[in-house]
Amino acid sequence: MKHSILVLLFAVSLTSCLKQNVDDSPALSGGGATGTYNWSTIADTAELSLDYFWSPSGKYYLSSNISTDWAQYWPQAHALDVLTDAYLRNPSTTIKAKMSDLLSGVQAKNGGTMINYYYDDMEWMALACLRAYVATNDSHFKDVTDALWADIKNGWSSDLGGGIWWRKDDPSKNTPSNMPAAILAARLYKVGGNSADLQWAQKIYDWEKATLYDPATGLVYDNIDKNGVKNTDWKFTYNQGTFLGAALELYENTGSSAYLSDALQAADFTLNSGFLTSNGILKDEGGGDGGLFKGIFVRYFTRLIVDGTFDPSKKSGYVNFLRANGESLWSKGTNKSNLLFGSAWDKAPGTSTDLTIQLSGIMLVEALAELKKGQLF
Repeated sequence: MKHSILVLLFAVSLTSCLKQNVDDSPALSGGGATGTYNWSTIADTAELSLDYFWSPSGKYYLSSNISTDWAQYWPQAHALDVLTDAYLRNPSTTIKAKMSDLLSGVQAKNGGTMINYYYDDMEWMALACLRAYVATNDSHFKDVTDALWADIKNGWSSDLGGGIWWRKDDPSKNTPSNMPAAILAARLYKVGGNSADLQWAQKIYDWEKATLYDPATGLVYDNIDKNGVKNTDWKFTYNQGTFLGAALELYENTGSSAYLSDALQAADFTLNSGFLTSNGILKDEGGGDGGLFKGIFVRYFTRLIVDGTFDPSKKSGYVNFLRANGESLWSKGTNKSNLLFGSAWDKAPGTSTDLTIQLSGIMLVEALAELKKGQLF
């Protein structure tokens, strides 16, 4: 009951705050194609909504705004990434303290260690901690990244021609356990200049491209099991996003245009194939783990827009795609009474939503805040 009362009070305070915003756009008045969206203000508001999911005693995020169960390990990593987004826009000791608290809460909940059974989960945490380190210069975040990276590299084997296993009992190798690792290795090279990290990024990427990528279409396959059976049916925004993210990192580190071409092809498949969008909006991939998929795509797609060097008209099309998704989310896919995002970015949820879904929505509005600040629209 106490939790319900606190949530209600928080919702009222958020709504009151929102109604004071002058240019909240179609957002609160029902929407309209001619409205303007203050994406920085919307991002601030969206970041506040994370308090719905926070466990003050556990210092971690809960699986939904009405749950008492923690959201498991890997969504915490994306929550740290989202807090870093907020910190980069508006550095504050409050946000920094929450970032540090989250790390200590996850470690305690994870048995007193940051090492995990799933290689992909550790990769996401290492990536988030590396971003937090670059943003804050707090060496503790870098220490966690280094410890995780040392363990992640143990997941590589010569089975199936290479690649990192999904988890430590070796059932399969997949895009989720390889492309975040390639991104991590490439970013570690940027930060530390260790050529071995760049070699790891290239080795992992080369295996992925040879094994789980269709060069004719730009589709990124999900996995290959230990017997060599490849899953070519699953099509997820998550895989497209991590593949193009890894390709972009390698393009930036090497200058090779082949990597950029790969990134653009994977992006174009996502936007144009018809498998991953509906009426120009990224498809609903459900809750639970799937709730994070669109947000992951958006994060790395945004990096492609900002950091990639390619045809301006194509870049403009990419920006317009994200704008359409953001405007749909904020005008149609958000429960404004509770400040909750839906898994479908054109349909508002009820009074509850998963943390993963909420994080994806925040990633989208943060992306648009960055693009607007960079005068990309």
